[in-house]
Amino acid sequence: MRHNKKFNHLSRTASHRAAMLSNMAVSLIKHKRITTTVAKAKALKKYVEPLITKSKQDTTNSRRVVFSYLKDKFAVTELFKEVSVKVGDRPGGYTRIIKTGFRAGDAAPMCFIELVDYNENMAKTEKKAKRTRRSKKAAAEEAPVAAEAQVEAPVAETEAPATAE
Repeated sequence: MRHNKKFNHLSRTASHRAAMLSNMAVSLIKHKRITTTVAKAKALKKYVEPLITKSKQDTTNSRRVVFSYLKDKFAVTELFKEVSVKVGDRPGGYTRIIKTGFRAGDAAPMCFIELVDYNENMAKTEKKAKRTRRSKKAAAEEAPVAAEAQVEAPVAETEAPATAE
């Protein structure tokens, strides 16, 4: 029986798996995005997200704990200096997995895993109009109010130069 044995062994010994996940985590922290198989990305997500959470508290003990997993001084420094500052207000979900298709050699499902706050293309810089489940009548009542505000603003701008002459 395999009760409580949930993590993926990735067809590797424990030492090989730990070394591989450590190297992948260092690469993810340094490059902010790496391409790998879906199974490895899911395992990496479970490995690296607690480390990022730990890096929010910049204490000697948390640095030592993270270093014991990563074993790379520069990656630990970058994690605590840059990454933890950028994800400071985020309560979790620091990584994103985007599937890219299948590998040509063995048809393994491939993806890239990236740190969420570092992708400018996916970042929400503009606020889009929220889609709600309200009736169309309520949305139609709000639309004329917004249109009137837009019409009034240009009129005020055109009147100002006319009075200055």
